[in-house]
Amino acid sequence: MANIHPSALVDPKAQLDASVTVGPYTVIGPYVKIAAGTTVAAHVVIEGHTTIGRDNRIFQFGSIGAANQDKKYQGEPTELVIGDRNTIREFVTLHVGTVQDKAVTRIGDDNWIMAYTHVAHDCVVGNRTTLANNTTLAGHVELGDWVTVGGLTGIHQFVKVGAHAMVGFQSAVSQDVPPFMLVDGNPLAVRGFNAVGLRRRDFSAERIAAVKQMHKLLYREGRTLDAARGAIDALAQSVPEAKEDVALMSAFLAAATRGIVR
Repeated sequence: MANIHPSALVDPKAQLDASVTVGPYTVIGPYVKIAAGTTVAAHVVIEGHTTIGRDNRIFQFGSIGAANQDKKYQGEPTELVIGDRNTIREFVTLHVGTVQDKAVTRIGDDNWIMAYTHVAHDCVVGNRTTLANNTTLAGHVELGDWVTVGGLTGIHQFVKVGAHAMVGFQSAVSQDVPPFMLVDGNPLAVRGFNAVGLRRRDFSAERIAAVKQMHKLLYREGRTLDAARGAIDALAQSVPEAKEDVALMSAFLAAATRGIVR
């Protein structure tokens, strides 16, 4: 049996691995699945069709898998899926999806989700992101891998933030943020590229130089977006070490739906 505090209310239909720990006064609903090694602290509510992976740490007072705040939601059995090794701090709210979109909200692996963060319906959060205190993701937001979001930042519905991007403190994000970029403010502006983050992730000098060049092509030479995209595509030939980074940028720009911050 899982290590469940006597005061916790765990529905007998819930599926908890024997190694799961559940703290006092926590409530877990019938459609919840929790994999090995996950720890759930006191006073957490986990409900809805929620699946939680291995070795997560869920701190006290979280609300996980609650009905979303979309007025069209009629109680359909939509989902919340959380991966492995995430840290989910106090008062975090993670909601299930809607049938109007993916019907699932997804959180990847190894994310650091700090206090009072809100992840709304149908969001997709990648791997190894850091969401500082009071980060707010509206519905249908997508965050790539390694994204960092500063505290008190709000991200508009349907916005995409590309991998390795960094959003500064107290920003208002209403347009797509390309991979690798460093942005902040209200109105939002590009301040550079995330050189410190890339060095910490052991990007080679050649790859960092290619990212710097992509930033220059998009933001420093007065090019149209189409012209910048063409020049970025050509980098894959001149800097083969950065082929995957160029492909990441090209695919993001092609799929941007709200226009990129410029």
